[in-house]
Amino acid sequence: MRLLLAEDEPAMSEAVVDILTYHRYQVDPVFDGQEALDYIHAGQYDGIILDIMMPRMSGLEVLTRIRREGNSTPVLLLTAKAEVEDRIQGLDAGADDYLPKPFAMGELLARVRAMLRRREEFRPDVMSFADLSLNTGTGELSCGDRKVVLPKVEYQMMEALMINQGIYLSTDDLLEKVWGYDTESEAGAVWVYVSYLRKRIAAVGSRVTIKARRGIGYSLVDEKK
Repeated sequence: MRLLLAEDEPAMSEAVVDILTYHRYQVDPVFDGQEALDYIHAGQYDGIILDIMMPRMSGLEVLTRIRREGNSTPVLLLTAKAEVEDRIQGLDAGADDYLPKPFAMGELLARVRAMLRRREEFRPDVMSFADLSLNTGTGELSCGDRKVVLPKVEYQMMEALMINQGIYLSTDDLLEKVWGYDTESEAGAVWVYVSYLRKRIAAVGSRVTIKARRGIGYSLVDEKK
């Protein structure tokens, strides 16, 4: 799951990124409203966490703008303001939820999970392709009784391939989905992690492979079809 976090307080941003990353979310942190809007326009996110009080453009302005543009990505608003009027303004602007500061990280995680469950496109706890399964909660890749827990980058790449079954994802697609919009990683990193994943898939005894088409990209393929 890929999230955008727009929070202008560095310490708060770092703490939220750490807890979300620990729970297997991929997080792109930004520090002002204009940067948040640029990232939203350039990337695809499963959810957006917006602080209301930010430089250059407020969270409410960002929210109003993306809703006018037809972007329905779930949005959780964070703010130091706790007055009822501010909550109403945020919800009326199109927010899915509202969490006043200070907050417990456990509550933030619960709100994020609830927000993502309300998405129009629901993703199950276990995704499958042929005889291969990926548990999005534990990070386990399994085939029958054999399983392995994937490290973070391998998990994110497998998740992207599982979500896009039947579609070839280009190197640029995978770089953006796994490493983020402004990554400095190069195409070789994709090849390396595809190689790692192929070994993981073989280790659990699956008949699935990751097929590469030159100049097109990568996709999961059932070798028995």
